[in-house]
Amino acid sequence: MKYVVADIHGCYEEFKELMQKINISKKDHLYILGDTLDRGPEPMKVLLNLMNRHNMTYIIGNHDYLFLYFISKLELNLSKTEGMSEEDISDFQSYLEDGGLSSIEAFMKLSEEEKQTVCDFLKEGNVYGDVMIGDKRYVLVHAGISGFREDKALDEYDFLDFICERTDYSRRYYRDGSTYVITGHTPTMYINADSSPNVYIGNGHIAIDCGCVYGGKLAAYCIEDGSIVYIEAKNGGNV
Repeated sequence: MKYVVADIHGCYEEFKELMQKINISKKDHLYILGDTLDRGPEPMKVLLNLMNRHNMTYIIGNHDYLFLYFISKLELNLSKTEGMSEEDISDFQSYLEDGGLSSIEAFMKLSEEEKQTVCDFLKEGNVYGDVMIGDKRYVLVHAGISGFREDKALDEYDFLDFICERTDYSRRYYRDGSTYVITGHTPTMYINADSSPNVYIGNGHIAIDCGCVYGGKLAAYCIEDGSIVYIEAKNGGNV
């Protein structure tokens, strides 16, 4: 089976429980729609767990990109800021305040080899997924598709087009009713009419960031049969 999970944000205990609950095996495939890092208590534990999985496709999110950007600027050394502009330093401070501190602190505890491996893994991440199941097509992105045009091929977009702009869930992107866009990034509490932390399905969209780090849920959506498995956030969330 093929499962999609998004926006784990360092919620390691919930992620472990979710993997146990879906009983994921080597025969299954796991798609991660980015933002494993930041905000939650154990982002590196989640990322290292994913890096050890052979049946996994990682799609980059905006928090992953910002983490990699600043770590690259600092050359894996947080004491090195002389090569950064005042704007970069200000942006780095904003990133830390927006949840990046948990990732940076955990990263600095890794060995030099582990640090490099983490950076290499993120650099090799995908910017989108395009999955066919029977006659149905699933486009997998972290946030949305900026400047979307139905006649524009996915590989013609810039990678930033997939990781920053929020999806407009009020309109269908693809007129073909057998094509769906699966996204994270926007917590479904802000999409669902009843503000519930449940997967949103409508207008050809499947939104699966159920806001675990904010006290909602961590969800795994099964592409083949549309089933959903939830894990409730522990301790009311982590931020």
